[in-house]
Amino acid sequence: MTVQGLWLTRPATQAVFAALAPHQVLAVGGCVRDALMSRPVGDVDMATDATPDQVTALAEAAGLRAVPTGIEHGTVTILSGGIAHEVTTFRCDVTTDGRHAVVTFATDVAEDAARRDLTMNALYCTADGALIDPLGGLADVRAGRVRFVGDPALRIAEDHLRILRFFRFHAWYGADGIDAEGLAACAAGADGIGRLSRERIGAEMRKVLSAADPAPTVAVMAQAGILGRVLPGAEPAALAPLVHLEPDADPDWLRRLAALGGEDAEAHLRLSRAEARDLAALRQAAGSHETAAVLGWRLGRARGADAVLLRAAVMEAPLPAGWQAEVARGAGAALPVTPADLMPALQGPDLGARLRRMESLWLASDLRLSRERLLSGS
Repeated sequence: MTVQGLWLTRPATQAVFAALAPHQVLAVGGCVRDALMSRPVGDVDMATDATPDQVTALAEAAGLRAVPTGIEHGTVTILSGGIAHEVTTFRCDVTTDGRHAVVTFATDVAEDAARRDLTMNALYCTADGALIDPLGGLADVRAGRVRFVGDPALRIAEDHLRILRFFRFHAWYGADGIDAEGLAACAAGADGIGRLSRERIGAEMRKVLSAADPAPTVAVMAQAGILGRVLPGAEPAALAPLVHLEPDADPDWLRRLAALGGEDAEAHLRLSRAEARDLAALRQAAGSHETAAVLGWRLGRARGADAVLLRAAVMEAPLPAGWQAEVARGAGAALPVTPADLMPALQGPDLGARLRRMESLWLASDLRLSRERLLSGS
């Protein structure tokens, strides 16, 4: 089996392979997995039997810049052609505490593969694309099977974040069925989620909800007791209808998070203030009876559209006819009356009260009352 792609053959990446050529150096993990699945390749990670000091010396001798970005874990980032390549020495775990591991360097790719989380992430290839598959990851990639390396319970005990990674990878790469052994281990080890930082939990949930269709995976998370630990009170019922209604190629994770409900997502998932504000606005809109145009005016075109989609999913109702054009109409609208239209007859609090009344009338008319009509009724 040969791994192919411009990401592998481009001069910048081949220069890193060449610089470290006195040692074994392999592309590893996501870049290999995604290339085998004909998906776009992003970051390029590499693994080598060279120590970090040797990696640094060889890179600099080849005129490449080496940055010790994770030197305590054996990682050196080599910049070649403006592209960052993370190069990590083969490792094996000495001790783990459920989140962090003490590692020692190794010289055997099989040892390095054995410490990875999922078989589809334990795939390697040489500079010319020859695949190295110590754990049968290729078969799992082809089958859409997300499977832990070795004993799932041991992998989870080493790092509880792997519970969420298991579901995230299933949402992105899994076929219809989820690995039963892995699922059972995740359910049994769910208490470990409480030991993770909320930033890490939030980051994983963003990625889960950004998959093309995360609804089946999130439903399984709920059944296994994982979703409630991540976001207490969350329910997956509205997520599948929402995904069905969404425009193509528009997987907005925050809109989908709004469909789940739940308590205090800002704290549990460490949302930014802007994200928390948008989430609250979407949830409020989902329970309102405002028209698509009014939602566009209140929330803007993108979030207004999100609100219409979300409300239809929550209410299990069809989308209103012409809703996208109506959201756009509202997003481009402005109250046709200005303070200058009411001055100097009205000033101060009286002016503000009259403007608010006019705004209420305008919104009640679905943004259709003209300036003249508003002023004549003032």
